Amino acid sequence: MLVLVTGGAGFIGSHLVEALLAAGHGVRVLDNLSSGHREYLAPGAAFVEGDVRDLDTCRAACAGVEAVWHLAAIGSVPLSIDDPLAAHAVNATGTLQMLEAAREAGARRFVFSSSSAVYGANPALPRQEDQCPLPISPYAINKLAAELYARAYYPLYGLETVAFRFFNVYGPRQDPNSQYAAVIPNFLSALLAGRAPEIYGDGEQSRDFIAVADVVAALVHAGTGDPDGVAGEVFNLASGQVTSVNALLAIAQQILGTAISPLYRPARVGDVRYSDADITRVVTKMGFTPRVSLEDGLRATAAWYRAQSTGVAQDR
Repeated sequence: MLVLVTGGAGFIGSHLVEALLAAGHGVRVLDNLSSGHREYLAPGAAFVEGDVRDLDTCRAACAGVEAVWHLAAIGSVPLSIDDPLAAHAVNATGTLQMLEAAREAGARRFVFSSSSAVYGANPALPRQEDQCPLPISPYAINKLAAELYARAYYPLYGLETVAFRFFNVYGPRQDPNSQYAAVIPNFLSALLAGRAPEIYGDGEQSRDFIAVADVVAALVHAGTGDPDGVAGEVFNLASGQVTSVNALLAIAQQILGTAISPLYRPARVGDVRYSDADITRVVTKMGFTPRVSLEDGLRATAAWYRAQSTGVAQDR
């Protein structure tokens, strides 16, 4: 197939592009390079530099494609709080424009990257897809709105949409340099540099960390396979294993052979306290089983960050 990946020069998107090319598909990438990197683009992918906020760009990118993976987003809770209008324009309106462009182009399937942040203040654990979302940040609200648009496009227009609520994805190429960087790249880059890692809150907040390799496997299957009964559905995408931030740091320290005490900072506004995933639906209906353990995934990720810090070329 000819397929489109928005955000295909970014962390998750670049791994997805490689997997789709390896499977023999023709791949087009749409990315504005605000957080993506040209050097992450796999050879053989056609690149369109542009923004999902521009409808004509969305239409041009979708021309002739059979499937769309929509990953382009402002993917940060703190950044969405700092600039809620920009976050809405990209994450909500941008998704609607991509849905419309895909529908107009006659695409068969549209795979959307949502977020576990939509559960927000709902106290029920573990997180299950039929729980009432109670988002507590502009980012989470954007993602929920986009999910609902995607879900409606299947019965209304026949576009086979599938939405995944990503939990804490990690792996090579995740940016450690942004002030909004995720916890794993923050920890690894700090420990490798001999700095004290920062923890926001008491560190007992729970997370479900899933390796990017597992995420990509689920995304490819959802868009190129033919799983029954998944159109119009939303799925948690996680490992199903709960880890506190303090425990995560202990594992990272063991892997790297460090013993650096963390600096505890005040908890951040908009952060969810507990994020524990029930993955029953994605296992039973999508046939997805996570395969990468947290320890193995952290070792591979740490090796990539170590190579970057020493200037050794690895994994582009």
